[in-house]
Amino acid sequence: MSEAVFISDVPVEPWVLPSRGVVGMACLICAEAAIFIIFVVAYIYYIGKSISGPTPHDVLELPVLTTICLLSSSFTVHLAVVNLERSKRALCSLWLAGTVLLGAIFLAGTAMEWNDLIYRHGLTIRTNLFGTTFYSLVGLHASHVVIGLLMLSLALIFSLNGSMTHMHAAKLNVLSLYWHFVDAVWVVVFLVVYVLGR
Repeated sequence: MSEAVFISDVPVEPWVLPSRGVVGMACLICAEAAIFIIFVVAYIYYIGKSISGPTPHDVLELPVLTTICLLSSSFTVHLAVVNLERSKRALCSLWLAGTVLLGAIFLAGTAMEWNDLIYRHGLTIRTNLFGTTFYSLVGLHASHVVIGLLMLSLALIFSLNGSMTHMHAAKLNVLSLYWHFVDAVWVVVFLVVYVLGR
């Protein structure tokens, strides 16, 4: 004798597949996070093992201004997505421009830091273990910032010429996930290199 199955009168919403863009970006972020973890662990492992100078304590200064700029850019890119969802293209363009500007300030600060380290302190990627691990880790992050800035700049161009509408908000949101990842990685790099490593 079979038991009766009662179906509740409460309507059940059908399950919807997650966005392919979000899933794809999540997979990319997981892969990139694994690469960054390897570089961070290598940096931590080699802290203090350089047999010649300069050392992090001798040459590194806290990049406070550029860090504030990069972390603030997560907020501005979020506002760009929110305004595009509300069909406020002008505000979306404004916040995208702000994001690109803040990211560019961060990159300029990194370039000035590297110029100072190379030409004033003589620290290159071949100088010692510190130089090798520093430029590898910080350079890996900087390359991700460059990629993010290129994509954000394209989004800004599309927004300014009217090609991007509220229907593209989900795609801009996927791009913003990458940018949030780049910012989150910087928090780890900042703590490991400039706080723990000094």
